[in-house]
Amino acid sequence: MSQRPPPPPSGRSPSPAPRGRITTPRLYLTTPLLDDAAGFARELEAALDSADIAAVLLRLAEADERTLINRAKSVATLVQRRDVALLLDNRPELVARVGADGAHLTGVETFAAAVALLKPDRIAGCGGLRSRHDAMLAAESGADYVMFGEPDRAGRRAPAEEVEERLAWWAELVELPCVGYAANRDEVKALAQIGVDFIALGEWIWTEPEGAAATVKAVAADLADPASQ
Repeated sequence: MSQRPPPPPSGRSPSPAPRGRITTPRLYLTTPLLDDAAGFARELEAALDSADIAAVLLRLAEADERTLINRAKSVATLVQRRDVALLLDNRPELVARVGADGAHLTGVETFAAAVALLKPDRIAGCGGLRSRHDAMLAAESGADYVMFGEPDRAGRRAPAEEVEERLAWWAELVELPCVGYAANRDEVKALAQIGVDFIALGEWIWTEPEGAAATVKAVAADLADPASQ
């Protein structure tokens, strides 16, 4: 784990600067659970064009395999042409068929079972980690990053203080990149102060009154202003 994973052939790897260098976290967008990718395209494009985005996590509503592939391909086209990494949420078996850059897997057991479908050419991220031990197991199993703080399928998440403590531990001791999940705008600043590599903006950005693009732009401005952190 002392070396950062090489970027995939596409060049769209959300790899941060080495530890010890002061840097601004990059943004990682999480889509809503999509059943209408075409209808979401304009809003997603506007958000992607509003700031420097490292990756998009595509969450797809249940459907038959062909429909899932078509939805993902339509999103891949507009994401990847901006040199942003596209990751599929818990659908590693579709990554190659879609041409995505990788997948995000929930739980260390799920990750271990699926990582062979992705490595070595694609990004394999792991979230849903219940403990420090789980996080270390994911890293040892080949994760390219770990995520802390995202809600589970029932919408439950650990208290913000617990998430921040775990991220601070990881950022200080482990070379592998970490993603902090921000459940609202106020959490973004706290995560940046910890020194995370990426900040995942949750589904809340798509329901903000001013729109996702304006929200992402404002978050990026906050991160770029040292006085705000």
